[in-house]
Amino acid sequence: MRPMILGTMAAFFFAFTFIINRSMELEGGSWIWSASLRYFFMVPFLLLLVYCRKNLKPLLVEMRKNPRAWLLWSFVGFGLFYGPICFSAAYAPGWLIASTWQITIISGSLLAPFFLETVMTQEGPVKIKGRIPMKGMAMSSIILLGIILMQVEQADTLSLMEVFSGVIPVVVASFAYPLGNRKMMDVCGGRLDVFQRVLGMTIASMPVWIVLAIFGMFTVGPPSISQSVQSGIIAITSGVIATILFFQATDLVRGNMQKLGNVEATQSISVLFAVIGELILLESPLPSILSWTGMTLVMAGMVLHSYVSHKGDIPNGKKVSV
Repeated sequence: MRPMILGTMAAFFFAFTFIINRSMELEGGSWIWSASLRYFFMVPFLLLLVYCRKNLKPLLVEMRKNPRAWLLWSFVGFGLFYGPICFSAAYAPGWLIASTWQITIISGSLLAPFFLETVMTQEGPVKIKGRIPMKGMAMSSIILLGIILMQVEQADTLSLMEVFSGVIPVVVASFAYPLGNRKMMDVCGGRLDVFQRVLGMTIASMPVWIVLAIFGMFTVGPPSISQSVQSGIIAITSGVIATILFFQATDLVRGNMQKLGNVEATQSISVLFAVIGELILLESPLPSILSWTGMTLVMAGMVLHSYVSHKGDIPNGKKVSV
């Protein structure tokens, strides 16, 4: 129950990403600065948190042991996640990106065979290759149908290229985020807490943001004060609070692919938070009936996915977190 509550809380704070990124785009801010500034602002907050907990030195020691893995999976989990999310904000409203983002539930399930999970047998704990939860995937198709409905409506007002520009980057991000997160959990092996892991991944992803910022300085110029302030808000709400809550939730079920999928499924609730936020803060028009139908299907698919995954939680032995 606790992982699901933490996941839901994370979804609330993640919604700030979709709302504020859209706000910055409407004000003329470049996605390049929306992406890079968030991680620049995250570093001092996370450094302070980890330093006050007296956990900075163990993190640096751990990162020195395997720098290539830290650089690679931080690039995947943070760079290939947030860059595309910010890019897509130029082509679609926040609630639509948040809805499309829920394809991460399907992405997370498809990644299961690339990881080992622990099953408790009569002989003791045994690591086996993860399996794609077919029942959960069937329920995930409802989520996919909801996303398609919303995209079909957007196709009436946007060009095909604009629709793809708003969708394809989100699909890339939907695979990158759980892949990077899970791989880094394997690399850390439970030796670091969630604060250390988030800080380590943020530091290791800095080369991406530095290169992107240099590119932005020469192509679009420096960011405005408004964009810098809004990026700072995202850094605190989504980058620090939401990421730590979500990583803490996934840490609690580490080693159990189905429960991990359930936690990742809670992120679909960010759709509603994003809709409400855009209506209140950006005075966006109400989504149409077709869009509401699509969002309802996304939410229903999330609930059914979690229910089916939970029912099939012990197929051939008791799965445990390690």
